[in-house]
Amino acid sequence: MQLRHERVELETGRHRIVGTLTLAREGYRSRISDMLNATERDFVALTDVEITPLDGSGATREHAFIAIHRSHIVYAVPLEREAAALEADHAARFA
Repeated sequence: MQLRHERVELETGRHRIVGTLTLAREGYRSRISDMLNATERDFVALTDVEITPLDGSGATREHAFIAIHRSHIVYAVPLEREAAALEADHAARFA
């Protein structure tokens, strides 16, 4: 299966989370909404993550990987410009 990486911003009740989501290149599970609606999976996995408290109570933390339970996600949006740059970098490394 060919994969692609998409940079996304998620928000929970307490945090803003920016990370990289791995999706299928095309077809089933190729959209962010497919991952959020996949009832067979409770967690969404992200890499290269930054977590920022919404209330400003702490510093932004960085993690190589997190898994977040789907029920905690209030909204999710793609960060298109970053995704295009990340995809180009990934293609260059594995060409």
